[in-house]
Amino acid sequence: MFTQPLNLDEWLLIGRAVFLVFSFVLAAVTFSAWRRAAVRQTTQALAHDEEVMKRLDALDARIVAARTLVAQVSETLERSLRADAASSRALSGYPIAIRLARGGATAQELVETCGISHSEAELVCRLHGTPQALTA
Repeated sequence: MFTQPLNLDEWLLIGRAVFLVFSFVLAAVTFSAWRRAAVRQTTQALAHDEEVMKRLDALDARIVAARTLVAQVSETLERSLRADAASSRALSGYPIAIRLARGGATAQELVETCGISHSEAELVCRLHGTPQALTA
C-alpha cells in the first residue's frame, strides 16, 4: 500500500493534463463571452438599423409632402402668371385701341388689331371714337 513517489515524467504528464484542461476551460469561457458580445452587438446593430429606417421613412414622407407643396405652389404661380399675362395683354391693347378709335377705326377693326373683346371695342369706340365710327 505504500506508493512510490512520482518521477519527473509522471509530474510532467500530470502538468500537461492540467494545462490542457485549463486551456479548454479558458477557451470555452472566452468563446462564450465572445458569443454573448456578438449577440449584443448584433442586437444593437439591428436596433440602430431600425431607428435609421424610421428616420428615413419620416424623411421620405417629408420629401413627398414638400414635393406636393412645391407642385401646388408652382401650379398657383403658373396660373397667376398666365392671368397676369392675359390682363397685361388686354391692358396693353387699350391705349392702341383708344388711338385707333380716335383715328376713326371701327369696333371690328379694334377687335382684330388690339385683341380685345367686341363689347370692349364698342365701349372704346363710344368713349373715344369719332361720330362716324359710331354709325358704321
